[in-house]
Amino acid sequence: MPEMSEITLPSVTTAKGDLWVFGYGSLMWRPGFAFEERVPARLVGEHRALCVYSFVHRGTPEQPGLVLGLDRGGACRGIAFRVAEKNRADVVAYLRAREQVTSVYREVMRSVWLENEARQRVSALTYVVDRGHVQYAGRLSLADQHRHVVQGHGQSGANRDYVTATVKAIEAEGFRDTQLHQLAMMLHGDAHSLHAQAPDESRDSR
Repeated sequence: MPEMSEITLPSVTTAKGDLWVFGYGSLMWRPGFAFEERVPARLVGEHRALCVYSFVHRGTPEQPGLVLGLDRGGACRGIAFRVAEKNRADVVAYLRAREQVTSVYREVMRSVWLENEARQRVSALTYVVDRGHVQYAGRLSLADQHRHVVQGHGQSGANRDYVTATVKAIEAEGFRDTQLHQLAMMLHGDAHSLHAQAPDESRDSR
């Protein structure tokens, strides 16, 4: 199925109807906005990756942390939030203030498939990494990821807490993200502290 076209989104705040927002990282466990419905969802065409150097929320320019972005290829399971039309402008303003502090993401609309009884396809607002931005980290080795996460601490707290909370949110939805789980096990220093029985998302996420 052809990918939904990317556009600049000045009208996203004024469009009619409810707004869907796709969360794949901290939005899964700390959305920070009012929503009417929360539905597990799947986005095809990008995958979740620790590919963004954090200069503000989880690190500094001198000691960058690492946060998640949607990068090219594969698929990503996350959460779709339905926002009431009356709250659309406020929620978009909130998301822009939260996600676009350094403009490392591109604000796009993407097709996501809701994993509910209806299994419908909706268009959702989400944030995709800008590969041309100085904070784009690309594909880092697990050792490099670990080094940045251990050192990272920013306005929103310790980078390791961000990784741990995201892994717990993923587990709560009943799946795994192999690289994040490996990194979390390294951070915990205990390979038995995380569940190993959940289905592995990595088969379709790269």
